[in-house]
Amino acid sequence: MAGNSRLARPATSVPACGSDPGLAHHGDAELAPGLVDLAVNVRRPQPPRWLRREVEATAARLASYPDPAPALAAVATRHGRKRDEVLLTAGAAEAFVLIARALRTRRAVIVHPQFTEPEAALRAAGHSVERVILPPERGFRLHEDAVPPGADLVIIGNPTNPTSVLHPAASVQELARPGRVVVVDEAFMDAVPGEPESLAGCADVPGLLVVRSLTKTWGLAGLRIGYTLGPPALLARLRRAQPLWAVSTPALAAARACSGPRAAAEAAAGARKAEAQRAYLADRLASLPGVEMFGVPRAPFILVRIHGGSAVREALRDRGFAARRGDTFPGLGPDWIRVTVRDRATTDAFTDSLREVLS
Repeated sequence: MAGNSRLARPATSVPACGSDPGLAHHGDAELAPGLVDLAVNVRRPQPPRWLRREVEATAARLASYPDPAPALAAVATRHGRKRDEVLLTAGAAEAFVLIARALRTRRAVIVHPQFTEPEAALRAAGHSVERVILPPERGFRLHEDAVPPGADLVIIGNPTNPTSVLHPAASVQELARPGRVVVVDEAFMDAVPGEPESLAGCADVPGLLVVRSLTKTWGLAGLRIGYTLGPPALLARLRRAQPLWAVSTPALAAARACSGPRAAAEAAAGARKAEAQRAYLADRLASLPGVEMFGVPRAPFILVRIHGGSAVREALRDRGFAARRGDTFPGLGPDWIRVTVRDRATTDAFTDSLREVLS
């Protein structure tokens, strides 16, 4: 993996002006029948059987309006929070829309490269957005001077999509200050064994919102379920911007089930398995000439830079593999490709094909 240099350029802060259609591009757009999916970060082809039973059992209650109380209690217990410190949402993406609609900002800053929906939501709500670009030469790492002191809204991913970098919790927490809202997207934190850098349980940091998703680990992208943790007064502002009954009864059942002890144990085992699979993929990629990796990947995907990346990605499609283009992420270009972690057999087939393309 490429090392860090004292001469590496620092983070840059630039305004995001005009329309950017790339913000609406997501990994599912890369898929087509017959292609092996290395573009989408959902880690299961379908929910586990016990979770499907929980969701299917709600069919008899669909005539009644959703009751979020059991799910709120389960999520609060999972993170050592009070119920009014939890806001259930129709996926993490809805949380970003609510933040954009509910908060008035003077200087909104997004730390890139990262998931594009927060910026898209802010722009759609009429906010001006300033981008802080973390450079690959520094391993895409956050440092204390990266964010302008005048920012009153800061959004950062941890671990970050697409870079797979896990920022120290202390570094992220240092972004908090009076008059500022800090939003941490922890959609992939449960894929990190032990979740050592999570801020989900931190109830004493003013202005801190932690956004979590249940869709990636549990194969629930089609059900749309996530939640936000934070100060009650701040969540109340988001709740007022949320439609009534925004989270369906099946999704609430999934939230409750995925927050219990059984799910926690299964998720922890899955994180350890994903860590081993990621290390195997990283080793295979590192053995290929012309493939560069920056930083230490900790999420269930790896970002690589390959000269002529667009052509390489198309050649991989011809060989049956769909990988995620990187040029739609601010701060990256056409030479960047994100590869999802899969089982060893899939990794072997993919890296063998990539070796053929590169040769």
